[in-house]
Amino acid sequence: MQIYWTKINKVIEETSEVKTYLLDCPEDFTWEEGSHTHFALEGFNAGDKPNRSLIRHMSISTLPQENSIGITTRIREQSSEFKTILRNLEVGNEVAIFKTHSNVPLRREDKNVYLLSSGVGLATFRPLVLDYFERADNVNQIHSLNIDSSKDFLFTNIFESAPDKNFTSQFVDNRKDYYEEVKNLAADKDGLFYIVGSDEFLVQNIEVLREQGIKPEQIMLDKHEKVLPEFLSSI
Repeated sequence: MQIYWTKINKVIEETSEVKTYLLDCPEDFTWEEGSHTHFALEGFNAGDKPNRSLIRHMSISTLPQENSIGITTRIREQSSEFKTILRNLEVGNEVAIFKTHSNVPLRREDKNVYLLSSGVGLATFRPLVLDYFERADNVNQIHSLNIDSSKDFLFTNIFESAPDKNFTSQFVDNRKDYYEEVKNLAADKDGLFYIVGSDEFLVQNIEVLREQGIKPEQIMLDKHEKVLPEFLSSI
């Protein structure tokens, strides 16, 4: 397994609780839209065994052509050891990335694509939308629906409806409106539904979609192939 040590080149304060850390791209490091990586802090591999409290599974919120690896995360006032250390990191500090993989690349099957996310889960979808803007081949249209009770919606410069690009973006701040909208979107029995959020969020969305007649093969989750059946066959 190759571990890439790289430096933070910029820290963006997206909202009062959300930051994006932009990392230098190591020479032979590649990824595609919808990728996640293992993101680790200094000292994680100093002992005999990796210190798991210094490692997190994170989505990459940028595309390779942006020339930086973006990691977007929410850091609350009371947070874990990992997030507390991360909060204090600055430009020039080193971090490690390894085991990078995409579970949710953009499927180009001449269908409508629906992106369902909660809060900072939107970071996973940012590269998919940018990839679609650059090349819309074989995607009819994209609709993004994000729920964030903080009302501090993310990436509003990108997640902004653009009728000329067949892209619509919707933000809601409560569950009732969110799930009503999911039901409306599920009227498209041929659509592709991507879901990113907590496990509980995934289960609730899958339940609503399945009740509306959406098949498991139309649902994309940011989960390893091995665990997909746990989510998709339990309903």
